[in-house]
Amino acid sequence: MSKHSITISVNGTDHSAEVDSRLLLVHFIRENLDLTGTHIGCDTTSCGACTVLINGRAVKSCTMFAVQANGAEVDTVEGMAEGGQLHPLQEGFWEKHGLQCGYCTPGMLMSAKHLLSKNPNPTEDEIRWGISGNLCRCTGYNKIVEAIQYAAEKLQQEEVAA
Repeated sequence: MSKHSITISVNGTDHSAEVDSRLLLVHFIRENLDLTGTHIGCDTTSCGACTVLINGRAVKSCTMFAVQANGAEVDTVEGMAEGGQLHPLQEGFWEKHGLQCGYCTPGMLMSAKHLLSKNPNPTEDEIRWGISGNLCRCTGYNKIVEAIQYAAEKLQQEEVAA
């Protein structure tokens, strides 16, 4: 097995490690960094529970090697809240009851964050398309869509106020 030195910025903090070339990014995040909010669901990119942002883009970390993220900026669900305040998406999931069991929630949040960074005022259809790579077996998606709409509105209000 070959080892590689990598440095990855995760939630704004640089992490350097010597890793096996076959180590998946999801395992690096969970096992090396103890950031267990990124969930492992299917290992085939089907469920989206492992979604993180890499250089601002939503990526399923179960099929990406940690060495491929060398030098990248990775954002996980643990980095969403700032200064003790929930991110508007997290608040939306709370206020609009966008979760039940919660297993899909971290991946949904990260996919929604990517969507809103590209499209701050999405339609319902655009939201549904934006989270289409994430499976939820509990909610029926309606409340998740409402939560993302809530967050989009709140983010727009914050931007106007700033």
